[in-house]
Amino acid sequence: MSLEEPTPDVGELPGGDVDYDALEALLGEKVLRREEHLNATAFVVRPDAVEETLQTLRVEAGFDHCSCVTAQEYEDRFESIYHLRKYDAPMQEVGVVVPTARDNPVSQSGSKAFRTIDWHEREAYDLVGINYENHPDMRRILLPETWQGHPLGLDYNQEKPQIVTLDKHKNPLEPDNADGESDTMFLNIGPHHPATHGVLHLKTVLDGEQVADVEPDIGYLHRCEEQLCQNGTYRHQIMPYPDRWDYISAGLLNEWAYARAAEDLADLDVPEYAQVIRTMSAELCRIASHMLALGTFALDVYGDFTAIFQYAFRDREIVQNILEDLTGQRLMFNYFRLGGVAWDLPEPREEFLDKIRDFLDELPEKVEEYHDLLTSNEIFQLRCVNTGVLEPEVAKQYGVTGPVARGSGIDYDLRRDDPYGYYDKLDWDVVTMDGCDNYARVLVRMGEVEQSARIIDQCVELLADWPEDDREIQSNVPRTLRPEEDAEIYRTVEGAKGELGIYIRSDGTDKPARFKIRSPCFSNLQALPEMSNGEYIPDLIATLGSLDIVLGEVDR
Repeated sequence: MSLEEPTPDVGELPGGDVDYDALEALLGEKVLRREEHLNATAFVVRPDAVEETLQTLRVEAGFDHCSCVTAQEYEDRFESIYHLRKYDAPMQEVGVVVPTARDNPVSQSGSKAFRTIDWHEREAYDLVGINYENHPDMRRILLPETWQGHPLGLDYNQEKPQIVTLDKHKNPLEPDNADGESDTMFLNIGPHHPATHGVLHLKTVLDGEQVADVEPDIGYLHRCEEQLCQNGTYRHQIMPYPDRWDYISAGLLNEWAYARAAEDLADLDVPEYAQVIRTMSAELCRIASHMLALGTFALDVYGDFTAIFQYAFRDREIVQNILEDLTGQRLMFNYFRLGGVAWDLPEPREEFLDKIRDFLDELPEKVEEYHDLLTSNEIFQLRCVNTGVLEPEVAKQYGVTGPVARGSGIDYDLRRDDPYGYYDKLDWDVVTMDGCDNYARVLVRMGEVEQSARIIDQCVELLADWPEDDREIQSNVPRTLRPEEDAEIYRTVEGAKGELGIYIRSDGTDKPARFKIRSPCFSNLQALPEMSNGEYIPDLIATLGSLDIVLGEVDR
């Protein structure tokens, strides 16, 4: 937001039932002024007051979820935005904006208040160039350490070639990982290994047979998705990109994240009929994603390729066929449009809906089959029960969401808690488990497959009975969208792997000035050391599989 703009009057504000006046009084003189973003009020604070501000909001005001950290550069300053929420009331939001001078972009780190901020601030330093004092590990995270410059900076020369040198003969056993009385060994897991679910490198230190330390090394699949979106127009050019973040059948969920943010930014309506189609197709994507997670997890845990892995792909293929009938694609759907969807259900419509009904009719028996083959298997239980334990409070510190959070008993689901689409008009339940281990996370995903089927079934009946003259698939959207200058919004949806968020700042043109992607996998993966230290290598592999990450979304 422009520094010259006056603070607007505070009246009816977004952000749930937050009393921002009381929050400002609580923070006291740390607050320089307010900013009104479209999703919530934000407080501008000094660069040396970040940690105390975040601690106060977390401990005394109950904002225990740091959803995202957005860094950006203006012509006159750098800026960090900490997007805070409550796990038990996600619609209650507040932002903390930290401006720093262009000639000295240094800000206090907030990582002592929320552990998840560690990786977020490293990314902000890596891509934008803001330094964070007192950060525990201020290194690049997506780009090599020897990279020159910061790609999202205004003065970055994209035409200049770079030769990235690698560190040679570096001792991977740093002093703090070595113990003279222990038998330590350094082990590389990945980046080219099927059990790492993509190009992920795990720097693992073993003390005997137990994991003493593990550091996820990411960035092998970084594709500059945020910058690509900043170079595209709202109306036509951005929507194809979200399919490529979480590319494991979850494309429509990704598209919805962008659509929700852009539609609220541009004040666009979506017809009710299109909302039902969105809801149905998104839940089909969720089932396809969970089926792949189930099959690959069984492969990770006890190498079962012929049974469970193939069965899961069999059922996923049925969903893929349905989505192909609807969208014309099997993975990169590009089906959502701002203001609705690209086209109506395929004809003959009843035949298409019957195909979905047939799949739903067969699904309960197949779920029971998975329980017989997998969750009741003694070997599977030995490998998963009481391994990869993630306690609820630790999960919240790392900003963990989705099935990983719900497997730790955290009752948090944006479809219910921050309603969008048609979810609040349908009958379904949020699945949680209290086991906090690898086994609980599997049970959550299997339970969510059943709940997604309930949602889809209700949508199918709604679509079958919808009046013919009211089947409106798109609202009237201007050909060129130019949201108001300096408007800012952060919106999230419940992706297959957790909370997927989009921050957009407009500059009055038809392209975003800043486009930030909040990946659920990015935050979930950061918790891996907490879940794996003290366990064995096979447990580490199972725990990584239980997170159900996809590196296209982690690295973006």
